[in-house]
Amino acid sequence: MSKFEFKLPDIGEGVAEGEIVSWLVAVGDTVAEDQEMVEVMTDKATVTIGAPKAGKILQLGGNVGDVVPVGSLLVLLEVGEGGAEASAPAQAPEAPAGEKTEADKKKDEAPVVFPVPDQLPHAGNDKPLAAPATRKLAREIGVDLSTVPGSGPAGRITREDVEKAGARGGVAPAASAGARLEPAPLPVSPPPKAATDTRIPVRGLRKRIFENMARSKRTAAHFTYADEVDCGKLIELRKRVLPFGEEANVKLTFLPFIVKATVAALKKNPQLNVWIDDSTMEIVQKATYDIGIATATDAGLIVPVVRGADRLSILEIAAEIQRLAADARVGKSKPEDLGGSTFTVTSLGKLGGLFSTPVVNYPEVAIMGVHEMKKRPVIVGDEIKIGNVMVLALSFDHRVIDGHVGAAFTQDVKAFLEEPDRLLVSMG
Repeated sequence: MSKFEFKLPDIGEGVAEGEIVSWLVAVGDTVAEDQEMVEVMTDKATVTIGAPKAGKILQLGGNVGDVVPVGSLLVLLEVGEGGAEASAPAQAPEAPAGEKTEADKKKDEAPVVFPVPDQLPHAGNDKPLAAPATRKLAREIGVDLSTVPGSGPAGRITREDVEKAGARGGVAPAASAGARLEPAPLPVSPPPKAATDTRIPVRGLRKRIFENMARSKRTAAHFTYADEVDCGKLIELRKRVLPFGEEANVKLTFLPFIVKATVAALKKNPQLNVWIDDSTMEIVQKATYDIGIATATDAGLIVPVVRGADRLSILEIAAEIQRLAADARVGKSKPEDLGGSTFTVTSLGKLGGLFSTPVVNYPEVAIMGVHEMKKRPVIVGDEIKIGNVMVLALSFDHRVIDGHVGAAFTQDVKAFLEEPDRLLVSMG
């Protein structure tokens, strides 16, 4: 028998470290080759890493919540004869030109769980906006990232920013006239501890949600606008086309119609289909209509994306939403299905309540909350009747979207849903 050191592999382009989210094995366990051992979260995704060889677990390279650099010990295994010695790093044989090694193939097959949208950079009150590799470089050359102004997208600190600061001795340049200065966060006193309390560490996806939501609220100037939608004609249309969904084995809910109405309204109001690049003070007009669908999972909220929703039929959007939601809820979302949305729709279905103030999915400039459809009095001509009414609550970044623009967009979405025949003839 011999010992085999399995070190944290490079699990993504530019990734220098990963946070241990959960261990699926313990010291003393016997594992088979490729058996899932640990979930590790990077800035991009959470990946499940399998055992490189069959053997017995002798040592784990960290605790849940620890950040482990690429190339450091992840698991020490006792393996059969022919295993590598502990002092030797795991090396994969080189593949012929143009072919993948076995290690590359395993990385390609590794399931991806609960990735974080790429457009929501890693940030928080206590951590500058920078990739792990950039933070590592700053530590190595003695640069305090809190003093470094970021030149990357959304103010992200780049490797070049750190190198420039290092050349100045780790001191940031004086702020230029007119530069925006972020206010220092107020000190927060920790809550008192009680013996009966249960403390749950904020880790993994929940930690990313903490950071991303806080960043959005600190950066975007939110305002919310809401209106009611009379869904009578939408209900009738959906009822007529349900058989087509059944033929295609697709669940045709109201959400695909709402997504299509949103795209139609975005085409009329393209100033809402944008991103904000705060680092360059630019508004980035997006050429595609990629609609994020906020999806609840056991681990937290993620936002899979319906790509090119303007090019899809309502039935195709329904099928895509069904696929994305199914993957997300079992933790199998693909990297290409997350990040890069240009507008987000969030719906709580029957838990939708009366009203909400959704948080903009930064660097987008708007998000739409969809509420439960309820029977309410509606005015038809000069008569009051009982109708099915749904509230749409939209939040906008007021730095970019003026009040009348947000209101006009909302009214366009409402008009398409109240007269869905207009929606059908407006496709294309």
